[in-house]
Amino acid sequence: MIRSATEYLPVDAIYYGDCRDLLKKIEPSSVALSVWSPPYYVGKEYEKDVSYEEWQSLLSDVIALHYPILKPGAFLAINIADILCFRDASMPRIMAENISRRKVAITREQILEAKKAHPDYNRYQLAELLGCSEQTIDRRLNGNNIRGGKYQTQTRVKLVGGHIEEMGIKAGLYLYDRRVWVKDAAWENSRWHTISLRAVDEFEYVYIYWKPGITKVDRSRLTREEWINWGSRGVWNIPSVRANDDHEAKFPLELPRRLIKLLTDQEDLVIDCFIGSGTTAVAAIKENRHYIGIDKVKEYVELARHACRNASYQSTEEMQLSLAIREKLDRFKIRPIKRVQATRYPRT
Repeated sequence: MIRSATEYLPVDAIYYGDCRDLLKKIEPSSVALSVWSPPYYVGKEYEKDVSYEEWQSLLSDVIALHYPILKPGAFLAINIADILCFRDASMPRIMAENISRRKVAITREQILEAKKAHPDYNRYQLAELLGCSEQTIDRRLNGNNIRGGKYQTQTRVKLVGGHIEEMGIKAGLYLYDRRVWVKDAAWENSRWHTISLRAVDEFEYVYIYWKPGITKVDRSRLTREEWINWGSRGVWNIPSVRANDDHEAKFPLELPRRLIKLLTDQEDLVIDCFIGSGTTAVAAIKENRHYIGIDKVKEYVELARHACRNASYQSTEEMQLSLAIREKLDRFKIRPIKRVQATRYPRT
């Protein structure tokens, strides 16, 4: 069934609903760039009711739905962390021996010495002898927390790149490029500061997929400085958002702005099917592109719509100011002075 043009989603709007339903309502071969950051599956509040299998299915479905709506030669850019972190009940449930966080100085060796001296003592008697709790005895000897820790599911760490690439190939989209977004150390004093030997993740990837077709390569979209500083560079140093006060996982405006400016022309259509606080749409407005945003959280939809209204108003004001300055400069433009030819008189 072929839809009439009036049945497709109008551009320059934010829509409330599941992107797996709404992407089907975007006009085919109309999108120059899709930029989005999906749920990372790292334990955020909005992911708590989603299983790993459901997360995989969501991404696979959303990527597949992009093939019909992307123009030939157009791009899909996915910003996502390098690793997934999730609870995995199949992993051995062993507690780490975090010495730096111990409140009791008793060591495993001291307990083993006490056991050797008193082989008939149970953990309660050993605890009384050493002046600690029975929980400390069991934790040092067995790596267990007898008050529940031994039942806690371990955290699984899994690389994400291979998953995303396979999903893209299955959809008919091919990996074209990969940029590394290096964030600043914004997490250093936050609750994300690591208490294990794992590193604090301070970079993310932007995987750029291509729909087969003729791609326009126009370096004049960027200034010479932009091309040198980031257009041709694989690593982008962009400070992260300092306060996720109205949305749990914002990315900075500069990230989608660079992708939009590099990969699209003015008046092209840019979409974000996990629009969140509206950052991609705001970047599109500022770069004079059309946009469509989608989110299934009503609160975020209203947040994004408000951000777009503000951005449109600011862009209009900036344009009017720019025109006024240009008119004034044209009015008072200094015209070149015609050189006066000296009159030569014949000698007498």
